[in-house]
Amino acid sequence: MNLSPRFILQTILLAVRQIRAHKLRSFLTTLGIMIGVASVSTVIAALTGLKEQVLSEFESFGASKMFIFPDQPDRAGQNRYPWREIKLKERELDGLVENCPSFEQFTPNTDFRATVIHGRKEVPNINVVGIWPSWHDIENRPVIMGRPFVEADEIDAKPVAIVNDDAITELELPIDPVGSIIMVKGRRFLIVGVIETNRTGMMNFQPEQTEIWVPFSTARRMQSPWSFFYITGQVKSPDLVDEATAEIRYVMRSMRQLGPDDPDTFRIEAIDQYIEQFGKLATGITAIAAGIVAISLLVGGIGIMNIMLVSVSERTREIGLRKAVGATPSAIMLQFLLEAVVLSLLGGLIGLGLGQGLAFLLTIPEQGLQSANIPSWAVALAVAFSAGTGVIFGFFPAMKAARLDPIEALRHE
Repeated sequence: MNLSPRFILQTILLAVRQIRAHKLRSFLTTLGIMIGVASVSTVIAALTGLKEQVLSEFESFGASKMFIFPDQPDRAGQNRYPWREIKLKERELDGLVENCPSFEQFTPNTDFRATVIHGRKEVPNINVVGIWPSWHDIENRPVIMGRPFVEADEIDAKPVAIVNDDAITELELPIDPVGSIIMVKGRRFLIVGVIETNRTGMMNFQPEQTEIWVPFSTARRMQSPWSFFYITGQVKSPDLVDEATAEIRYVMRSMRQLGPDDPDTFRIEAIDQYIEQFGKLATGITAIAAGIVAISLLVGGIGIMNIMLVSVSERTREIGLRKAVGATPSAIMLQFLLEAVVLSLLGGLIGLGLGQGLAFLLTIPEQGLQSANIPSWAVALAVAFSAGTGVIFGFFPAMKAARLDPIEALRHE
């Protein structure tokens, strides 16, 4: 069989002419492939952009941070642990600081709601957070005016506070509020510093505008006995997360005198766990999208097979003439197979264009994705699947055309 580039080019041009001659029929035939490729390419583009954005936020949030929370084991009825045994204690915090060499530093975090007053301005239900001085380094939120908390503030439980710049507006504080007095739960606090407001929260979660921080020891004295805190730790290197987890578990279980068969009454979480969970979620969504495109390709392939069978019937005399002048069955088969592939590829390319257009729309809203582009591997995969669909579903019509008897074909009306 002659497979010269000229023959293949002529066959492709013939296929294009056939498609142009039946535009509406060709469009409806490839509609399933268009929808399938557009759907999966849009999902992949959105997931790729979302993954880049999430990983970027994780990186800014701190890949070397770990969290320790109080946690009730999964037991029911009388086997549940009392809250006083579950909640974290300050002596456990001190134990972690002294016995976890994989950590750079720790900070406890506790919060409560309070009405804050400055002069005649009274703002209810503001979140007040108690922290250690190390919080500034762990969260990478330095002061922009005044000073951060220092060791003496924590040791003496001083009534000092740090506010963010949005609190200056809401509480009607001076432009430089350092030295101003605010009332928190009826207690006077001296503002010693200002922190810039965090405008972009984790996973696009927008934090509260007004934020106030006080020393952890001060906050604990203002809370009820039932209140709790959690601990944030900064690991020396992200590679030490496993060692750091083992150290926390050993120290906490030892201090709580838990036996070998006792469950943990605390929970340890790390940023890499969230990254792994997001990866699994993205894989699941991609698998669902693959199912959608598989069904769409199947529907599109059946449509291509149907239209190619119709084409064989319409062009029976043409096939007979070509065989009469010397065309081989393999050449006839290749002609119809290439027509099916061209038709399928055309649908796939249009689907890719629609997918990229839909992905672009995801980046237009203010809170949309920062980027959403179809990766090159997805483009190659879409083209390959489209071509494969044309080959698989065009094979039977092409074989039927190749097997036509030239005499019977010439008699066909």
